[in-house]
Amino acid sequence: MTTNPISRRQWIACSSAGTVGIGLSSLFAVETAAELDIIDCHTHFYDPTRPEGVPWPPKDSPLYRTVLPQDLRALKKFRPVTGTVIVEASNRVEDNAWLLELAKDDPFIVGIVGNLTPGTPDFKNQVTRFAADPLFRGIRISVQLLQDLLQKENTEDLKLLADLDLELDVNGGPDTPATIAKLAALLPSLRIVLNHIGNVHVTADKPPGDWQTGIQTAAKYSNVFAKISALVEGAARDGKSAPRDLEFYKPYIDVVWNAFGDDRVIYGSNWPVSDGAADYETLQRIVLEYVALKGDAATRRFCSLNAKQAYKWVERPGRL
Repeated sequence: MTTNPISRRQWIACSSAGTVGIGLSSLFAVETAAELDIIDCHTHFYDPTRPEGVPWPPKDSPLYRTVLPQDLRALKKFRPVTGTVIVEASNRVEDNAWLLELAKDDPFIVGIVGNLTPGTPDFKNQVTRFAADPLFRGIRISVQLLQDLLQKENTEDLKLLADLDLELDVNGGPDTPATIAKLAALLPSLRIVLNHIGNVHVTADKPPGDWQTGIQTAAKYSNVFAKISALVEGAARDGKSAPRDLEFYKPYIDVVWNAFGDDRVIYGSNWPVSDGAADYETLQRIVLEYVALKGDAATRRFCSLNAKQAYKWVERPGRL
């Protein structure tokens, strides 16, 4: 096995954290451990050439192209990705079935987070249908829908997710963690995953206080996990380029990691949406340089083992 030399950037990341000895040792382990399992828990796949087309992304978007698992596997990466949990962005019910069919013969896909709408008359039948496939691991909803369900005290369908041993991804703005905390208190048996650390605007300024409080409140509930994803998108707003160095992002990751700890943080890329802000190798390097400072055990938990707890993703023969 060839040992990759440590870069100056990595040395600075370790030394600035005050953990040179542990950090460097851990970073070498991450760089050279061939058996490191990395499950990317936030990817989107779609094919506009299908006869029915796709409702997302729109035709005028640079994302409007065929994006399939082999395209992710072909990307240049900082460390090899060994599997993925796909998040369905289409609002068409049958596109959940399309993803399951895509996954059927591809062991690289270890789980699907579907797109269904709790609170609608057909939800129970739809989720029960898809839950029969072990690759269907949960659904994603917007924070706006969750707030509406909570306001109406209409959480029966979300309880059904827990009863079916499925999880709930929630996507929205910086108010999302606080909303998730309310649901977590009501349904402690439901595993909930915060997407994109609440899509906070990542800047050189101190992280917003309300967002920090929301993160800390959500983290008090052991059934809530945080997906550290969309960092570069959060930094690339208003036409700005996303910085490439860990130090820019570290104050924001610190807030999430310090709140959730080593056991409830999850790796995700948000690819291919992330392409608009940074290439895959860059976004992956940023978070892996950070987690290297936490040690080898934390690295393994972040890269796959925590996701196993949150999603209960399927271990498939032939994946590694």
